[in-house]
Amino acid sequence: MLGIIRVLTHPDQHFVEEHGRLIHQEYAINSISRAIPDQHKGIFDDVSEALAVPKIVTLGRQLESDGCNALFLSCAADPGLAALRDAVSIPVISAGSASASIARMLKRPVAVMGIGAAAPAPFRQLLGESVRYARPEGVLNTTDLLSAEGRASALACADTLYREGIEVIAFSCTGFSTIALGDSIRQQLGKVAVDAVSAAGLFISQLAPQSAR
Repeated sequence: MLGIIRVLTHPDQHFVEEHGRLIHQEYAINSISRAIPDQHKGIFDDVSEALAVPKIVTLGRQLESDGCNALFLSCAADPGLAALRDAVSIPVISAGSASASIARMLKRPVAVMGIGAAAPAPFRQLLGESVRYARPEGVLNTTDLLSAEGRASALACADTLYREGIEVIAFSCTGFSTIALGDSIRQQLGKVAVDAVSAAGLFISQLAPQSAR
């Protein structure tokens, strides 16, 4: 069983389980999804990340004790990843390093798109400090993406990057997975995007195929 750690607090368990459904659709991996408490806008800056890290570690330990034998940290900033791996004895895959790794392997002109002021650390480490980064206009946190305006702004931002000559966009926010932005890019723009949740699912299926199913 895969334990999924969501960093956006939400009262609707169906919403919390969305990334688990996406992984199951692609890779047939069963999961349990839980969200950390009191992060109603998720992680979007250094302060919100610092508040979230101890909650992530606590939740990871709880999921392991509940019988999960692999964890997915569903946040593309990889917040507290090292601390979480130190705290548990099971494999941990995180969205940011997974997305950046796939983008790097494609060896095409790449940009990172997210909701923070700059590309998160795992993307800068794997794709270079000077990697092109963009944030959709008017989108400052994950919840902004859930509106029609937020979804339209995200697609427009991607279109601008492709028009600049970018061939691959790596998502540095799992909220783009929630709104199926990758599908919209492929269907409406005919371009390539690396979805962070899907990328993590690929690594989970390969690195822990028996423990995660």
